[in-house]
Amino acid sequence: MSVTYAKHNRHFVGMRKYRLHYLLLLPGVAYFLIFHYVPLYGIVIAFKDVTPFDGIRGIFASDWVGLKHFRNFVSSYYFWDILKNTLAISFYRLLFGFPAPIALALLLNEVRSVWFKRSVQTIAYLPHFISMVIVASLMTTLLTTDGGLVNALLHKLGVEPINFLGDKHYFRSVLVASGIWKDIGWSSIIYLAAIAGIDPQLYEAATVDGAGKWKQVWHITLPGILFIVVIMLIFSIGGMLNAGFEQIMLLYSPPVYEVSDIIDTYVYRRGLIEMQYSFAAAVGVFKSFIALFLLLGANYVAKKLEQDGIW
Repeated sequence: MSVTYAKHNRHFVGMRKYRLHYLLLLPGVAYFLIFHYVPLYGIVIAFKDVTPFDGIRGIFASDWVGLKHFRNFVSSYYFWDILKNTLAISFYRLLFGFPAPIALALLLNEVRSVWFKRSVQTIAYLPHFISMVIVASLMTTLLTTDGGLVNALLHKLGVEPINFLGDKHYFRSVLVASGIWKDIGWSSIIYLAAIAGIDPQLYEAATVDGAGKWKQVWHITLPGILFIVVIMLIFSIGGMLNAGFEQIMLLYSPPVYEVSDIIDTYVYRRGLIEMQYSFAAAVGVFKSFIALFLLLGANYVAKKLEQDGIW
């Protein structure tokens, strides 16, 4: 008992010693408690029939309906279409968007001119701080058939104007390309930090052995950042059902609903516009479970391939 008491005493002494550090943690802890953990109780409305007129009382007093809303969603006419669109858009983002910041980091690492490297980094980081509303307006202005810069250039080349945002054959490409442009610079920061942690002596030894830049990248740089690449890939796979709600909401229109209507936009319409809160909550819970399954699966595969996972 005395040993246990001594351990607790040391613990409280440490807390008193670093009390200011603990105080700095309080705002962050309070934020997650208030906005992330307390609202978790609201998930129960996915298993109840809650109407807008019930108010807060409806969360506690509404009738329990079990998996009714989940069954309605899975058997609905739109289920396979929105699931297919969500996975397709997320897959394209993963296929083209995930390697892009890695490639940018590798290229920047080879730049020896400090001013040029910093200039490129600044230009690449800048779009991340631009609101998605501004990005959507910019895309609309550039791609419109009525005086848009892209279509004006195509007209000069003798090509008929293309309604990029209203044609289902081009819409997903615009989504993916604009998303990469916005986030490629910011996402490359973590890979540049990982590259900076590689021992420079490895490159010196490789140069002495006659290895060129490509071989140094392939045999030193990529293996040196592989652990962070795997972790970021696991998180990306876990977030595959987040296909870019805000961007799609700002850019899509009825002519492209067939290829752009995703789970999040469906939840928005059913939950906020049609006020079917329980049904929308059930769809959100369904999405969260699929995301959890993808995250666990990706981490399991990484472990099987003898790579570092997230745990």
